Amino acid sequence: MIAPLVKCCAGLDVHRATVVCTIIREDKRGKINNETREYSSYREGLLELSKWLCSKKVELAVMESTSVYWKPVFEAMEGKVAKLYLVNSRHVKNVPGRKTDVKDSQWLAELARCGLLRPSFIPPRDFREVRFLTRYHMKLGGYIAGEKNRLHKTLDDCGIKLGCVVTNMGGLTAKEIIDALIEGNMTPEEMANLARTHLRKKHEQLRMSLHQDLSDRHRYLLRSIQNHLRWLENQRQLIECQVVKAMESYKKEWELIQTIPGFDELSAAVLLAEVGIDMSCFRKSKCITSWAGVCPGSNESAGKSKSSRTRKGNKYVRQILCEVSNSARKTESQFKYLYQGLVIRRGHNRAIMAIGRKLLEIVFVILSRKEPYKDPKADYEKLLVMRNAPRWISKLRKHGYIPVYLEKNPACTMELSEDNAPLLNV
Repeated sequence: MIAPLVKCCAGLDVHRATVVCTIIREDKRGKINNETREYSSYREGLLELSKWLCSKKVELAVMESTSVYWKPVFEAMEGKVAKLYLVNSRHVKNVPGRKTDVKDSQWLAELARCGLLRPSFIPPRDFREVRFLTRYHMKLGGYIAGEKNRLHKTLDDCGIKLGCVVTNMGGLTAKEIIDALIEGNMTPEEMANLARTHLRKKHEQLRMSLHQDLSDRHRYLLRSIQNHLRWLENQRQLIECQVVKAMESYKKEWELIQTIPGFDELSAAVLLAEVGIDMSCFRKSKCITSWAGVCPGSNESAGKSKSSRTRKGNKYVRQILCEVSNSARKTESQFKYLYQGLVIRRGHNRAIMAIGRKLLEIVFVILSRKEPYKDPKADYEKLLVMRNAPRWISKLRKHGYIPVYLEKNPACTMELSEDNAPLLNV
């Protein structure tokens, strides 16, 4: 029997149109009383629900993170209930075969009453609103990539191999050439002369790739795609301005994150919108990496370690960390050497994820201490060699690749024959 920790708690089963609420109260004699009500999820119904919870002096209210339906319920009761928990649906699965809305709300209240639930991280209201902008900005990036792929496909359908020569179809040269193709008033030679910078060296390839037979329908589709791309890029820039404006209230933390290699204004704003500026709710760096889903999983049974794939987490944090990691590995910092030390034995994707985890841990420390980033410039590749060199040398000596007389005579050099047998040169 688990001793209850909360005398009066409420469980909310949230749906799109309704909210079922069960309050469990323990009186002075130890008797348990249950009371269940159903409210609409419209604003008036949610206000009535919050008034009812306040009148009953509920100490803790718990709800599942059901799609986006929990958000208006959470905002309506935020600040009006003593404690308000949003919990992961995986952690509150009901007993199989006993599934109704009322039983779900009762089960939530029972678990909360015994202190068996942990609240999920919910950023302040202002950051939740900035999230709308940053996440839509990232979604627009996906739309732009999709339209560029459609542009590639349409040009290839016409026999125009511009994508084989031009790397970036969103560049200035590619846009001018596509506009000229749509107008149809220039020859391939004239369009090839529009090339800039390094594309001038590919003049002949450009000219050959632009021989085409465009129909009116192809031109119409290309014009529509180009107009849509320009609109998407314009909307993306407008959202960037709104995000930058929203970060003025958190300028200190925003600038501190930008001191980390790989972060710019936008990526720092996206990460702040997701994790907030108060790191006390995560307790330590391992908690925030686990919440984001960028650390190895723990799966062990009967003393055997099974798959350690990263768990599901905040996909927006993972995406921005991977983008920043790809930029950080190209800078003269510790992340460059960390990548070089990991990519050899773990591959590119896992090395990028490891750098992302390292970056998030650094963000946690910086926001906790309010100090700028100072790079140690550690050579992780050198540290890796120093750690493993004795084992490598012993294996080479064991299999005859380093004979004893070679170690005593430094002037000797060694090569490998075609069958990988050691050959000695003096």
